[in-house]
Amino acid sequence: MATRGFTGRPSGGDQSERIPPGQHLVDYFPVLTAGPTPNIEPGDWKFTLKIGPRPVKAWNWAEFNSLPMTKMTRDIHCVTSWSKLNTAWEGVLIDDILADAGVEHPTDFLLAHSFDGYSTNVPLADLASGKAMVALKYEGKAIPRDHGGPARLLVPHLYFWKSAKWVNGLQFTERDEPGFWELRGYHIYGDPWKEQRYSGD
Repeated sequence: MATRGFTGRPSGGDQSERIPPGQHLVDYFPVLTAGPTPNIEPGDWKFTLKIGPRPVKAWNWAEFNSLPMTKMTRDIHCVTSWSKLNTAWEGVLIDDILADAGVEHPTDFLLAHSFDGYSTNVPLADLASGKAMVALKYEGKAIPRDHGGPARLLVPHLYFWKSAKWVNGLQFTERDEPGFWELRGYHIYGDPWKEQRYSGD
C-alpha cells in the first residue's frame, strides 16, 4: 500500500483568514493516493446509490452527465498541510443525485465508495444543501486520472481525503462508519479549521 504524503503531523503554516491552522499555500495541485491509480474509462464507469446494502439507483456515464450540472469554486485543504485557493469544479450536486433517485433522508450518514476499494464516511448534512458534488471537471477540463478522474467526490469544507477519488457510489448507513483512512487513525470527521487530522484531535 502506497501512503505518499499521508504520514507525519504537519506544523506551522500560513494563518491568514482563508488558511486553516497548520496549513500552507501551494500554487500547484499535489497528487496523493492510498494506492495505485486506476484507469477507468467513462464507458466502464457506473455510479450507484445504496441504502444499506440495497441499491436504489445506478447511472452510467451518459445518464450521470445528463443530470443538472453545477459549477463550484472553492478553497481545498489537505491533511498533509497544503491548501489551494479558488479551485474550480463542475459536476452534479449530491442534492441533484438524491433528487433524481427519489431519495431524501433515509439516514444521517453515508459512505463514499471508489473503484479502487477506497471509502470514506461523510454525514449527510455535509453533502446536502449545495455543499458537495460528484465533480466531473476541474478548471474546465476533464479531471485527470491522478486527481480522481473521470469522477471524484468534492467536499471542500472538510480535509481533502473526504473528497474520494474515482468515486463510484454513495451508501446510506445507520451509523457513522469509518472508512479507509478513518480506520487507520485519521479523524472521523476532518474539519480543517479545528485541525481534526487524527483520532483524538
